[in-house]
Amino acid sequence: MHPLVVTKDPAAVEKEVQAASLSMFPGADSTFVPRAFGWAVECFNGRCDGYQAIDASYHDLEHTLQGTLCMIRLLKGRHHAGVQPVLTEKMFQLGLVAILFHDTGYLKRRDDTQGTGAKYTVIHVDRSASFASEFLARKGFTPEDIRAVQHMISCTGVNAPLNSIPFESELEKVVGFALGASDLLGQMAAEDYVDKLPVLYSEFAEAARHEYGKSDMISMFSSADDLMRKTPAFWEGYVRPKLIEDFGSIHRFLNQPYPSGPNPYWQRIEANMDRLRRQLGQDTNAGHTAAAQS
Repeated sequence: MHPLVVTKDPAAVEKEVQAASLSMFPGADSTFVPRAFGWAVECFNGRCDGYQAIDASYHDLEHTLQGTLCMIRLLKGRHHAGVQPVLTEKMFQLGLVAILFHDTGYLKRRDDTQGTGAKYTVIHVDRSASFASEFLARKGFTPEDIRAVQHMISCTGVNAPLNSIPFESELEKVVGFALGASDLLGQMAAEDYVDKLPVLYSEFAEAARHEYGKSDMISMFSSADDLMRKTPAFWEGYVRPKLIEDFGSIHRFLNQPYPSGPNPYWQRIEANMDRLRRQLGQDTNAGHTAAAQS
């Protein structure tokens, strides 16, 4: 099984990612992973020119690290499974940057003094892609590589238009789908996911009070309790089909052992849904299927 990694600790996640990188690409540039993590930590801690530290309570640095850890484990599993197209070191690096920057759209500029970054929930994916473009251009990334990162970031978000993203290659799409899947899996499998749902609702409520666009996802919840009651159905009716159908069951590369072993992320999500149902007095047998290995 995957080793326990404390996702509140950027150094612990970085260590796991570095080990995965060297496992997949012996002789890889050992400076890239710590450099990319350093960029992300600087940005989220308010050390990026023109931006404040992250103040969104749910979409914080740990949320990003949860997705990052999941994505790198998924890509490592896929790489060692030997499927085509084969992951390259460069595409791995671009994918790492994309997951680390996929929620930078919640960052506020220095002169933005109203509310928290949660007000940008509806438009945060576009803001993240723009932030990544500005930041990576300053770091010397090529326009082609920046576009690849933006395409991958565009795979996140509730209504991500996957069919309209102009991926430059099949491998770029694979890594983008790995990012989109890991963004969902990483957070929903977290040990404290159920406890943090009221915090997520507070972000939705703030977003609904601002003028940055409307979303059915934001407006469908009337309270934190309502969000908690609807979360098992969200998993069964939206997330699970999205993982299997839209993302092509790419989560299967987290199965241990591959291809037919259990999927620890899927199992933890099902356990979280059972916990929610018990708290809410719902049927704990609802929604259980054999789809985990689909």
